Amino acid sequence: MKKFLVSLAVAALALPTFAQSAPARVAVIDVNKVLMSSTSGKASYEKLKKLQEERIARAKKMDEEAAALDKEINEKKLTLSEEKLADLTKQLSDKKIAMQRFAQDADREVGEARDKELQALEAKIKPVIDAVGKEMGLAVIFNKFESGLVYASDAIDITDTVVKRFNEMSAAPAAAAAKK
Repeated sequence: MKKFLVSLAVAALALPTFAQSAPARVAVIDVNKVLMSSTSGKASYEKLKKLQEERIARAKKMDEEAAALDKEINEKKLTLSEEKLADLTKQLSDKKIAMQRFAQDADREVGEARDKELQALEAKIKPVIDAVGKEMGLAVIFNKFESGLVYASDAIDITDTVVKRFNEMSAAPAAAAAKK
């Protein structure tokens, strides 16, 4: 029994030695800031913004067409035959249905494009985060606002370092391509 207690005490004393050999530093990163501050993130944002603006312009045009048809119906409903009025009313109904379908399709398309852009950026950013983590001897890097974290000191925030390194990494292939 005495040997067991001595072994247990030795193991307990040795445990902190093993724990110290692994890095114990923690850091946080604001992934949204990386996406909005980095060159690649800004380019992706502009691409998505352009796509969304195109969809909004198309929806606005469809809305204007429907409003013009509605105005025509209201102005001429007393002078038009019932058949022509029914035809215009059906056209208006069809336009409204087309607008709803377009809005749903546009939402889905913009969402899919956003997800695709985010996945591509994540694939590019992940190696940078890993490299910074290894260089700084970090054991853990938390996503600052999506990890359930309530408070994190700015001293452990590596966001700016990752943005800088990511921009440098993104600029290198662009510079090489420009030289060709």
